Amino acid sequence: MRDDLGGLYQDVILDHGRRPRNFREPPDANRRAEGYNPLCGDKLTLYLKVEGDRVVDAAFKGSGCAISTASASILTETVKGKTRREVEELFEKFHQLVTGKRVDSSEDLGKLEVFSGVSEYPVRVKCAALAWHTLRGALENAPEPVTTE
Repeated sequence: MRDDLGGLYQDVILDHGRRPRNFREPPDANRRAEGYNPLCGDKLTLYLKVEGDRVVDAAFKGSGCAISTASASILTETVKGKTRREVEELFEKFHQLVTGKRVDSSEDLGKLEVFSGVSEYPVRVKCAALAWHTLRGALENAPEPVTTE
């Protein structure tokens, strides 16, 4: 069963890596941040449209490995419609998931669950986390690039 689940997760990551969702630069974005993972060269720019306290649109452009691209793709799908507080909670849950510190394994994280195996490969944690750290930067409209270092 674990092998079947691992295969499914790998398929989802590869699909989002090859055909990322929300891979665009929205003309009405009012927040943005650049992210860089110097360990493997992943680079992305994350764009948000925030109205009040809610993310109404999210998109990205950039280049990177399949894990980095898939993480950005799934992030943009996941945060749309969420409040800033909900986004921060998701960030914490995702970070716990990819670092192997997940406390409540019964909590459903939807598609984000595909990154549960990343914790077994410490060098890949930064690949998966880049978009999420960049998201925090975009919420603040960070003038400097966000790095995973």
